Amino acid sequence: MSEIAPNHQDRSEPRVEARPDLASASGSGASRAGTIAAGVLLSRIAGLIRDSIFAHFLGDSATADAFKAGFRIPNILQNLFGEGVLSASFIPVYGKLLGEGDNETADMLAWGVGAILTLGVSVMVAIGVMVTPYLIDVIAPGFEGDKRELTIQIVRILFPGAGLLVMSAWFLGVLNSHHKFFVSYTAPVAWNLAMIAALLYYGPRRSQDGLAIAISWGSVVGSALQIAVQVPQTLSLLRKNRLDFARIAAPLRSVFHNLTPVVVSRGVVNLSAYVDNVLASLLPTGAVAALNYGQLLYMVPISLFGYSVAASELPAMSRAAGAMPEQMSAILRARLNRGLRQIAFLVVPSSAAFLILGDVIVAMIYQSGAFTRADAVYVWAVLAGSGVGLLAATMGRLYNSAFYALFDTRTPLRFAVIRVVLTLVLGYLCALPLPPMLGIAQKWGVAGLTVSAGAAGWVEFAMLRWALNGRIGWTGLERSYLAKLWALAVGAAALAFILKLRMAGFGPRIQGLAILSTYGGLYLFGAWMLAMPELKQFTDQITRRLSPRAASNSSDR
Repeated sequence: MSEIAPNHQDRSEPRVEARPDLASASGSGASRAGTIAAGVLLSRIAGLIRDSIFAHFLGDSATADAFKAGFRIPNILQNLFGEGVLSASFIPVYGKLLGEGDNETADMLAWGVGAILTLGVSVMVAIGVMVTPYLIDVIAPGFEGDKRELTIQIVRILFPGAGLLVMSAWFLGVLNSHHKFFVSYTAPVAWNLAMIAALLYYGPRRSQDGLAIAISWGSVVGSALQIAVQVPQTLSLLRKNRLDFARIAAPLRSVFHNLTPVVVSRGVVNLSAYVDNVLASLLPTGAVAALNYGQLLYMVPISLFGYSVAASELPAMSRAAGAMPEQMSAILRARLNRGLRQIAFLVVPSSAAFLILGDVIVAMIYQSGAFTRADAVYVWAVLAGSGVGLLAATMGRLYNSAFYALFDTRTPLRFAVIRVVLTLVLGYLCALPLPPMLGIAQKWGVAGLTVSAGAAGWVEFAMLRWALNGRIGWTGLERSYLAKLWALAVGAAALAFILKLRMAGFGPRIQGLAILSTYGGLYLFGAWMLAMPELKQFTDQITRRLSPRAASNSSDR
């Protein structure tokens, strides 16, 4: 592939004599990534349980379409101003102040950003509630009648909860800058538990439409709980609880100077997801729900293996930003190349599983009650399409973090615009005109949305890598390393597929556990046979998470 550099005989980095104040910046990112991954894993497991129960009661129904589409709209706030955006604009400035030892100004900056964010989000929530009917016409133009009215009702309930989730990102930014990762990344468990409670209590007692309203209120309660679990640790770190806008004027300007292009970039990126939702609303009933079921599964490896590495590296990269240019480039190269190998080791088998064993994954999580085997196969098509661009999406997160650490938010924005334009054009062609041309049912156009997004993701990744390499030197993955990973993953998936054929009479849960554990075991055994260092890194992270003393120590480093 053109975006992966050819093999080089010598990839060794020059030895970097780190300054004392950069010691923490050159520490073990793997340990922090493992802490984040552990937190994300817990929240993702809770999310999968939530959606499994949701699928049991609502399946691929019109109500499920309404809720999934409605959930997207207030998420505009969270996507534009939430976790990734605030981290990219706030952490580099805040982390630099901490790295310089100016804790008092850093505390004031944190409170200042929090105050401005609270005011801005409150205004936007109020506006969002008022203009909800117009937003429905934009996001889901294919919805009519009762389906449209239900979606409006759901969105108006969800908007305040989305505002609370944006504020939760402020807590995460503060905690991450102090290398406190676990609490902030497990906090979404509280949000998921509130929705799970609503589903279990109201599911047997209400109609499908009534249940959708109940879990919307459960989401708002869960958003408040997500903030509450982060408050104690955050307040213990921000001891200078006063504001002096004159003193923090310069760093505050820097935060919001960075924020604007990041918000635009996230808006552009999320535009593609919302357009996918628009196009899916024009397809037969069930397409919107299927797209969202598939995207939840797709986000698991992105969050666990892509975002966890990128989020753990951003504070350290930001603290290294004050080093001499050659030293900083060497640190960034070393962190990027190590992080890329770590990501690929776990994402390549995830992609192979989506493509070859996707029906097993979907059935194990969702198949129950109103969610049938036919629904599982339908969502598999969405998941297989997502597998095309999974590796590009996860590695691209790490490259974005490197640009943000260099205080460059505009380069990722330009490339995101190109990706979105490609996604829009290819998505439309693959979702609407292509299925009739191929003589297949129109509903399968939903898979074309994820395939086209994956292809555009590879283009964006190639541009990010090319631009960064021009600034700091070579980064990337050797083709020989990728070839080994794909050979292991496809070989293990082929054997697991044979097992799937022999277990056709078993239930989806038993079948899924047996097949996927066999697949994972074969892949890891192959990596052990090839003596891949990433396997030891992976097992060491698990060992640290299972050891309370080690986990406590690593999370505080």
